[in-house]
Amino acid sequence: MSHEPIASPSPWVTRWASMIRPGGAVLDVACGSGRHARWLAALGFEVDAVDRDTSLFTGPPSGVTLRAADLEDGSPWPYAGQRFDAIVVTNYLHRPLLPVLVDSLEPGGLLVYETFARGNERFGKPSNPAFLLAPGELLDAVRGRLRVIGYEDVTVLEPRPAAVQRMAARRE
Repeated sequence: MSHEPIASPSPWVTRWASMIRPGGAVLDVACGSGRHARWLAALGFEVDAVDRDTSLFTGPPSGVTLRAADLEDGSPWPYAGQRFDAIVVTNYLHRPLLPVLVDSLEPGGLLVYETFARGNERFGKPSNPAFLLAPGELLDAVRGRLRVIGYEDVTVLEPRPAAVQRMAARRE
C-alpha cells in the first residue's frame, strides 16, 4: 500500500516551534493530512489534531490524538475546558473560532496562524472573500488579548504562489 509523502511543515510553523513549552500540549486545527501534527509529535509534543474529514490523515498517527469534528456546524467546541501550550492553524479560516482559540491557550501559550489573505484571488483558490483575511484581520483578532511576536502579510512563492497573513502571538 503506497501513500503520498507527507508534505513538509510550513516554515512559519517550524520558525516558532522552539517557543512552545518542551513536551507541551499542542492542538493542530483543521489538520488535513497531519503534516504539522506528525512533525510536532516527532519533536516530543503531546499533539491533538482535529479536522472535519480525518480520512486525509493516513496511517496510525503516532503520538497524535486524532479527532473528527466539524468546527463550523455550531456544535460545541470539542476541547471545552482544555488548554494548550500551542495552537497551530494553517490554510484554514473560520472567523467565529478565533476568540475560542485565544481562550484555549495556557498562559504563555502560543498561537501560530497562517492562512490566505485578500489578494490570493489573483493566484486561484481560495478566491471567495469569505475565506480570505482582510488586511490586519489576524492582528485585530488578538488585539488586547495576546502579544504578537511575529506577523507578516506577504505573497509567497512556495509551496505555490499565494497571498497570506501569518502571525505568532503569545498569551501573557
